[in-house]
Amino acid sequence: MPINITMPALSPTMEEGNLSKWLVKEGDTVKSGDVLAEIETDKATMEVEAVDEGVVAKLVVPAGTEAVKVNALIAILAVEGEDVAAAAASGGSAPAAKAESPKSEAPKSEAKAEAAPAEKAAEAPKAAAPVADAAPAASTPAPVADGKRVFSSPLARRLAKEAGLDLSAVTGSGPHGRVVKADVEKAAASGGAKPAAAAPATAAPAAPALAKGPSDDSVLKLFAEGSYELLPHDGMRKTIAARLTESTQTVPSYTVSMECELDALMKLRAEINASAPVKKTEKGEVPTFRLSVNDFIIKAMALALRDVPMANASWTSTARVLHKHSDVGVAVSIPDGLITPIVRKAETKALSVISNEVKDMAKRARDKKLKPDEYQGGTTSVSNLGMFGVSSFTSIVNLPQASIVSIGAGVEKPVVRAGKIEIGTVMNATFAFDHRVIDGALGAELASAFKRYIENPMSMLV
Repeated sequence: MPINITMPALSPTMEEGNLSKWLVKEGDTVKSGDVLAEIETDKATMEVEAVDEGVVAKLVVPAGTEAVKVNALIAILAVEGEDVAAAAASGGSAPAAKAESPKSEAPKSEAKAEAAPAEKAAEAPKAAAPVADAAPAASTPAPVADGKRVFSSPLARRLAKEAGLDLSAVTGSGPHGRVVKADVEKAAASGGAKPAAAAPATAAPAAPALAKGPSDDSVLKLFAEGSYELLPHDGMRKTIAARLTESTQTVPSYTVSMECELDALMKLRAEINASAPVKKTEKGEVPTFRLSVNDFIIKAMALALRDVPMANASWTSTARVLHKHSDVGVAVSIPDGLITPIVRKAETKALSVISNEVKDMAKRARDKKLKPDEYQGGTTSVSNLGMFGVSSFTSIVNLPQASIVSIGAGVEKPVVRAGKIEIGTVMNATFAFDHRVIDGALGAELASAFKRYIENPMSMLV
């Protein structure tokens, strides 16, 4: 019996993806673990591995096809001993999808600077995608328990069906509770899973709503024909619009601003960078790290959340989610968009580790090589426009987070120290908070803790 390979859901909220490249061709023999294709989401390009063994009978969706819906048929695999031609003939037709827009239709914007306001951030999926067990989904949707989808590998679903097991009664040991082959085999051996029951049909989740605005016709008629060119929305831009609309419509936010003196931090930074160990490379000896002011800001925000744990939270309709660690998102600009790679457990990491981790993730973000769990979730964010000379600005809270800090440029100005007026370097930090989670006094306490670490940077080293 031929195996239908369908567009996988690479994250719990993924609705569609672009099939950018096939890495196999019709007639190729594949085994479990072989990479079949590259799927492009709004944030990253991910490889999809085969779960079953067989011969590629038919590639239903051609490479370069955009907006292929999750669970749409993309290829057919003939199992061992099966007639390949017959298997290819048994499959359905290609799903309706948008044809790829010609590259000349609209020029891409030049790459922006590394940091940009996180209010433009597109953190589309809200939970980390199962990566280790990622594979094309089966032609039928995963079983549903109590109205919720049971995440499982295609092979696990097929084995459960053959064994008459109910996947909703099987405990998953894969990433994020995903049910894998070993779980089904264990359940079958123990007899612990109930017989499979027909799952009620459920409607596909609605696609993220785009920001409402004037229609194309009402806008374009205001400009002379030929005086503009159209840049169609890609997946990232649609996600940015949907996420920011959701935040502005649902989050009752407020802001708190504080001025922080940077002189002690700048001095300590220079001393640490000057004493950094070096390593030998083809280009000669280079330091193993080079701290930026932003690295100190990330660490200060992480420690402030550790010190004010009630502010390290997220909102749900039934409870506040109190996080055990400070996972700090860092706004990074990529061509015609923005992404927030996350420094996990930042309160536990040395400044040198944070620095190298941010540089690595920023580079891979621009190459669209970040894994979903490297940019999804997070408990707060840092957006820094200081390098552009911006004195202060306010960001939009990036759900499901409840806080974000916007960093302005450090400028020299008069400050009062021990009753004397001196010249100091001062930076403005503006915090935006979700008032459902962080009340005014709590937000001020967090901002004050952040200021203490910035102005007493040695405390971040102990």
